[in-house]
Amino acid sequence: MKTAPKTRIGMLVFPMMTSLDILGPFEVLARAPDCHAELVWKNRDPVKGDTGLSINPDRGFSDAPQYDVIVVPGGPGQTPLMEDAEVMHFLRAQAAGARLVTSVCTGSLLLAAAGLLTGRKATCHWLSIDQLAIFGVEIVPDRVVVDGDRITGAGVTSGLDFAFTVLSVLRGEDAAKALQLMLEYDPAPPFESGHPRVADPALVETVRHSAREMIRQRREVSLRVAQKT
Repeated sequence: MKTAPKTRIGMLVFPMMTSLDILGPFEVLARAPDCHAELVWKNRDPVKGDTGLSINPDRGFSDAPQYDVIVVPGGPGQTPLMEDAEVMHFLRAQAAGARLVTSVCTGSLLLAAAGLLTGRKATCHWLSIDQLAIFGVEIVPDRVVVDGDRITGAGVTSGLDFAFTVLSVLRGEDAAKALQLMLEYDPAPPFESGHPRVADPALVETVRHSAREMIRQRREVSLRVAQKT
């Protein structure tokens, strides 16, 4: 008796990504029943995230299969990729045959730049979520947003909430609940400061100010890319 093929999950990695954007979801989805998760980049050379963590891709673009699920992270390295023709082509080609097209953090801006979120609802990291509108995306400032076959997570740590949501779509709520229990995902943050809606306004402005140059550069690229499409 033939067994059904495993669901193939391709998780993009790239230089200067925020490693937790992909590592959190990988821990969940690589353990999901009848799923196979792998990391993919232009080639198999190690890539370093924005904190220096080195990650080894399993596949290069040229030998990547058609994935059932594509997961796109964010981070500082996301900005130049919006103008990278090879990355845009890979995402569009994968999206055409994937069951789910998904992202965490500013990975949604990569999907948007590829034209894969136009007219859809999506979320992003709070510092950059407004840039989704540049690409004709309907902004929903939730931790995880599901719009048909598009699933987007907000900033960095939302990747776990995102991954369990993806798992529930793929294998059902019971499977997601069981793995959530196995991994003891029982968040109890030590401080109520994880989002502008609960953080002290002065702290929000301090963080916004510290990221101003990165956000300025990202906005410039977003505007430039949107004008070309």
